[in-house]
Amino acid sequence: MRVVTTDAGLGRLEDGAVALLDTAFPHVGAVLEQEGSLRCLASCAVRRRIPLEEATLVAPLGRPRAVWGVGLNYVSKAARTGRGLPEQPILYLAASSGVTAPGARVVIPQSATEPDYEGEIAVIVGRRLYRATESEVWPAIAGVTAANDMTARDIMRATGTPALAKSHPGFTPLGPSVRTAEDFADRDAIRVRTRVNGELVQDDTSAGMIFPVPDLLSRLSWFTALEPGDIVLTGTPAGTGQDRACFLADGDEVRVEVDGVLPLVTRIVRPTDASQHDHRPTEPVS
Repeated sequence: MRVVTTDAGLGRLEDGAVALLDTAFPHVGAVLEQEGSLRCLASCAVRRRIPLEEATLVAPLGRPRAVWGVGLNYVSKAARTGRGLPEQPILYLAASSGVTAPGARVVIPQSATEPDYEGEIAVIVGRRLYRATESEVWPAIAGVTAANDMTARDIMRATGTPALAKSHPGFTPLGPSVRTAEDFADRDAIRVRTRVNGELVQDDTSAGMIFPVPDLLSRLSWFTALEPGDIVLTGTPAGTGQDRACFLADGDEVRVEVDGVLPLVTRIVRPTDASQHDHRPTEPVS
């Protein structure tokens, strides 16, 4: 099942249209807080159907309670940067105020001189996980969505603090749709791709993770309780702007594609003198 949150309420994606559901839940996060999974939405009556291209999609979970992330979690990324594989996950907690809707324009603050994209698989917690075993993780995951875990590389170098480099307003685009975990034929090889202005720059699968999803969330749960609706960003593969020495410019369009999830499109705005920056044409959000 694939679920979206629209300005008209929750919906299921069915045959290229949004089936708006007869439910009082305003978004996916509210469903998980009460139900612990999205299964109840499969049997919800449909109020009406609207073509997908006419629907206004918003951030699927509203504002999550917590957004966790992990640094250097792909073998390809470690190889590109020449770093050894970490023995423990490099974890951080980003501000949930950075979450923004799919299709949004992200305004880069003037203080950030090296803004970067990070296409990622985001997993959404459905049931509470605390001191969980690896075998308990996937049954507790409600779904998967796409994320662009944007990072100001210069701020990261200056402060050494991921939360400060990743928490600017709009720096965590999520969505547009959520695919339920049981829908994946192979949850150990979920593909993630990123395109910048149409050019494919990242292409990998979760099989390339250093700490796979069950291992990552199990380790994290031994230090904190993961609650329904929490987001865990699972790391980014090689091909970021940092790897390419090419950071985001005014007018850039970033498109993150995760298996079975609608593409997550973000457009970049840099509020500076237009004559000093590259303005590239963009296409409408698809």
